[in-house]
Amino acid sequence: MASGAAARAGSRWRALCAVLLARRGWSERTVALLGVLTSFVLSFLYLLPAGMLVVSASSLAVPLVQNVIGVRYDPASLPWQLLFSAVMLVGALLAARLCCRIQRSRLGDTHGVRESALPDPLAPRTLPGRALTLVFGAESWHSLLYASLAGVQGLLAGAFALGMLFYGVGGAVGSIILFVATLVGATGLSPLEVLPQQLLSLVAGTAGLLLGLWLSPLLVGMEVAVARRLLFDAPEIRVRRRLLQVQDSRSRMVDAAEAERRRIERDLHDGAQQRLLAVTMTLSRAHAQFDRNPEKARALLEEARREAKEVMGDLRDVARGLHPRVLTDHGLEAALPVAAGRAPIPVKVEADLGGRPSPRAEGVAYYVASEALTNIAKHAGAERAQVAVARVRGAGRDGADLLRVTVTDDGAGGADPSLGSGLYGLWDRVDAVDGELRVHSPEGGGTVLTADIPWEA
Repeated sequence: MASGAAARAGSRWRALCAVLLARRGWSERTVALLGVLTSFVLSFLYLLPAGMLVVSASSLAVPLVQNVIGVRYDPASLPWQLLFSAVMLVGALLAARLCCRIQRSRLGDTHGVRESALPDPLAPRTLPGRALTLVFGAESWHSLLYASLAGVQGLLAGAFALGMLFYGVGGAVGSIILFVATLVGATGLSPLEVLPQQLLSLVAGTAGLLLGLWLSPLLVGMEVAVARRLLFDAPEIRVRRRLLQVQDSRSRMVDAAEAERRRIERDLHDGAQQRLLAVTMTLSRAHAQFDRNPEKARALLEEARREAKEVMGDLRDVARGLHPRVLTDHGLEAALPVAAGRAPIPVKVEADLGGRPSPRAEGVAYYVASEALTNIAKHAGAERAQVAVARVRGAGRDGADLLRVTVTDDGAGGADPSLGSGLYGLWDRVDAVDGELRVHSPEGGGTVLTADIPWEA
């Protein structure tokens, strides 16, 4: 777990260095500087809800402090103080919501960071309930926290940018003015005496200005990163999104289970049941011919044997896609070649696990590989495919290991899960165990499907 945390910390540091050292034009840096200055101006607005909350708490603390220090106060003013405190508290929470809405709109317009509004499945239905949730709900308190953090962040970043700007421009312009005044004799000093100092001030001012411009994209990137984490991916938003995902996936899983039940029922009725009926009739005919025509009876028995073998094949086809025995007995590394052997195209299997994951993880991985190969055979138009499974150590949540399944083909590409394809079923299975499914399928470039499944799912 420690190595996984260290790896994630190293990747974050490399990403931060990449942002810092990225090549950007000076025009883009100038726009970023203007964005930092805008955040500085808005920071005073974002800090207003926190100030109102402090005022609300102070109005309640005044009578207590007066009572402690022995100062008399008018009890008749207590209801007004309570009313003032309540009004300031409500105002602080509503102002925080307004600040977060302004920040969302601003980031969406300037950086394209948008998040569609997610309905709250547990939202109250009545008007008083909605009003209380709007003012005192968890999202309001979270908005207050984020607005305060965004205000402090904008204040510090803007103060740094303004300091560099004023230092750079002021130092450069002041050095030029002082040197010109020296040339015309207004200072009474020799130009050679002030030239080194003025050149140093000019270089230092220009360096400060360039430093402010150079660091502005990093300051903007930090603001966007904090907003993505706390504003667009807030805890209540994640919970709400998860509830909607569970609701949608549950409906699709029920539909998929019903469709699978009907398929099995139809295949058993139209296939195996009819063939078993034919075997029964053939055996009855053989029984009738056993005494009168033994040769005919033996021929009918041979026919019944062939039909019975075909029934077994039909039953195997019905059970295809269900949990195979080889997976239970020998694991995923032995089961995948069996699934690959049923595909109509050549499939290369690479398995490097070094052990067996949990039975649930094996079942999900086998289902993903089998269904992906089925989709390739039906829709991809591919000539070959590859299935690779590997154990990725420390890449999951809290440094847990992952079972990574990668299915690649050289087909037409263009697979889109949003179109309601079979990829939805794969996503539901993987998401049910808190896994992640990714699909990269450019038009004409084949498809790469990657499923990361918790090793101990």
